[in-house]
Formats: sequence, structure tokens, C-alpha cells
Amino acid sequence: MERTGKPNIVLIVADDQRFDTIHALGNAEIRTPTLDALAERGVAFRSTYITGSITPAICVPSRSCIHTGRHALRASRGRHLNIWPDLMTMNPDATLLPQAFREAGYRTFATGKWHNDKAGFVRSFSDGGDIFFGGMSEHDKVPVYDFDPSGEYRKENRRIGGRFSTDLFTDAAVRFIRHYSENRPFFLYLAYTAPHDPRTAPAEFRALYRDEEIPLPPNFMGRHPFDNGEMNVRDELLDAFPRQPDAVRRHIADYYAMITHMDARIGDVVEALRERGELDNTIIVFTADHGLALGRHGLMGKQNLYDHSIRIPLIMAGPGLPHGRVFGELTCQTDIFPTLCDLAGVPVPESVEGKSLVPLIRGETGRVHDYVFAVYKDLQRMVTDGEWKLIRYYRPEEHNYGTDRIQLFHLKDDPWEIADLSEDPQCGEQLRRLCEALKTEQTRLQDPWGYRPVLPPKTAGGIWGNWTD
Repeated sequence: MERTGKPNIVLIVADDQRFDTIHALGNAEIRTPTLDALAERGVAFRSTYITGSITPAICVPSRSCIHTGRHALRASRGRHLNIWPDLMTMNPDATLLPQAFREAGYRTFATGKWHNDKAGFVRSFSDGGDIFFGGMSEHDKVPVYDFDPSGEYRKENRRIGGRFSTDLFTDAAVRFIRHYSENRPFFLYLAYTAPHDPRTAPAEFRALYRDEEIPLPPNFMGRHPFDNGEMNVRDELLDAFPRQPDAVRRHIADYYAMITHMDARIGDVVEALRERGELDNTIIVFTADHGLALGRHGLMGKQNLYDHSIRIPLIMAGPGLPHGRVFGELTCQTDIFPTLCDLAGVPVPESVEGKSLVPLIRGETGRVHDYVFAVYKDLQRMVTDGEWKLIRYYRPEEHNYGTDRIQLFHLKDDPWEIADLSEDPQCGEQLRRLCEALKTEQTRLQDPWGYRPVLPPKTAGGIWGNWTD
């Protein structure tokens, strides 16, 4: 097809895939040859954080953050706990990522999971297929829609996909690529429901992993050491307390099998681009909405602010990008939107809060963010500079759950977040600095729960004196 000078975009979003689940980036147990090859011919980011959620369904605001380029407290229409219409509706004042490309002349196509409002989908995409409006389902019984030009998506037109979700969504993307004949570039959004539970990978992929050969992570625990406010949420009840090593190994093996299956099918997308002569003119981005604990810190889910749940993979490959570069600098999920705009020559909407990673990639700057701030409901807050990390836990006055405390981790020496240094006198300056950063971010973003002291009473009256503001 005749080119217009702008690259195609393929944005791939996994569901629940943790940052450390790619072989080429350090996980010796998992098999991800396609993602390894993408990292080799592009750039990868090791310290990309999401900004959290005010609902246990982390994927909803997280995907809003991708599409708005805004913090979780600003990505949705509202910021009230578990008010679903407000949480699922993306900020109406924000231009959405595929919408920006559509307005720039791109053909926009979506397949897979859209766990946000249908109005946002309609203003974003001009085409699509096998679209899933929802959070999770059995992988071989996904309720999907064909693209509806009217934008109504009536329930009577919904059907069961009839194939494993990863295959269903991949095939829709491959068909789009193989039949695309327009002379304008396209923006393809491929959103998987893998490796989200139920983790029922096809047998040939599950057979690649033997439970007994899966090592336990260094931060495996039978139970979380204190009540973080979400000990009885759905995800934490997917296995018994205390966590057992054999059960956790089985969960990890199931998880890896789902990822390897997805990796193989992403390979088919890459091959379709190659067959059409479009691979060298296409920017491929792979990321996820959030991570998952699976036994780390005694947790199973993602309703927490440890790195295993809020750090995500981010790989970009294509024109304008160097090969084989890995960046450890602090980056954020909201940076994907402006980065793609910069790479494609599309104007960055004023509503975007993230920062383009292009200056970092080109060596024009050594730092993108001083801090990343993340939230979880009214229960937890986090701030990190990439080396040090503070987590603040709250016990809501009107409830009998949660804990009023903090944790301080030195990620450089303690990437597994095992040694809490919040009571170490030698770390007092780091604690104070991060507390100040946390308060600044809560004020800037008008955090509804930012009125509470940054330091809990126990700590404020301990070795740090009475400093709380």
C-alpha cells in the first residue's frame, strides 16, 4: 500500500502481566521468544509504574490511564470509591489515545478487552472485531461483539466467541492486518484477557512448565504480615491461608503458561505485519494494565502497592527507535500516550499528563520523573523515586480493617521489598523526603484522602519526632 509518512501503531495490552515475566529481561524460567525478539529490536523499560486504583478492579482505571495519559485520580469521570458508572467512564474532558490518532487521520481498529465506557470506545475506534466489553470470563466462552457502526452494542447482538480468548483476539488482529489496503496508517489496539484467571492455558503450553521446577520468589510468605485493608477481596480468596509452596508453584506455572501462549500468538501478529511488508513501518508496543502477587508477600492479587502489582512491562519496537536498549529510569504508564504521539508526529493533546519518553530514548535527558505516586482506594498510598519507595497504609475510621503504618524500602538493595527500613534511624532523611513528596503529590492531585497525616501516629511519635505535615 502507498505510505503517507506516518508509522502504523500496534498497541498490545496484557491483563495482569507483571513486569518481571519476560525471559530476555531476566526471568530464566519463562519462555517468551516473541517478546524477547521485540526487546532486541527495540527498547524496554524496567521501572514502569501504574498509578493505582480506587476500586479492586485495578484494570478499569489502569486502562483509563493508558487511554487518557492521566493519573488514576484524574483518568475517570469520578473519584468516588466503587461507584462504577463514574469509574468505568473515562474522563470526558480528556482526548483518548486512539481518538487522537483517529483525528490525525489514522484508521483505528480494536479487538479484545475494553473494560471502560462504550462512549469512549465509540469516539476512539472506526473499526473493530471480537470486542469484549467486560472484565473477565472463561477464556473459551468470551462474550463478544462485532463492530457496531451505530455504537449501540445491544445485548441481543452479543455472542460467545467459541475459541480461547488469546486465539480469538489474535485472529481478529491478524485478519485486519492481512486485509488492510488503505493508503493511510492504522492504529491497532489488541487487548488480551490473558494471563488473568481462570488461568487455563492450552495443554501444550501448560506442559512446558513443571510445578516442582518453579522456584519460589524470595518474598514468598504464608501470610501478609499485617492487615493491608484488602485481605478478603476476591483475588486473595483464590487460594487458602496460609499460602502453601506447592500451591503457589502451581499458580505461577499456570500464569507462565498463559503468558507463553500469548507470546506465541503475538508472534503471529508480528509475522502478519512482516508478510504485508509493514513490520518496518510499524511501532509495536507491549505493556500490561498491572501486575499480580501470586504468593509474594503472602498475597495472591493486585490490590496492593508492592512492585509485583504496580510495575508493568513496557517494550517498544519500530521506526525511530534504537535496538536492544534497556532503560532502568523511572517511567510511568501515562507516558505511553505522549511517547507514541511524539514517535508518530501526532500532536499531544493538552489533557495528557504523562511525559514523552523520546528524550530519554534519544539520550537528551537522563530522568523523566522525579517521583511516581500511586493510590489504592482509601487504604494505601505509594511514592517512589525509583530507588527508594514509601508505602503509607491507612485504617479508615469508620471501618474495622486496615492498619495505620508505613513501609520504607530501598529498592536498589532490596528489590523484593523484604526489609522495611521505616524505623531505621539511618534512613530518616529518606523517609522525610518521601513523606514530603507524598504530601506534595496528594495535594497536587487533590487526593480525596490526602487530609490524613502522612506519618501515622506511632511513627510520628517515635524516632522521627512529631513531624506529620
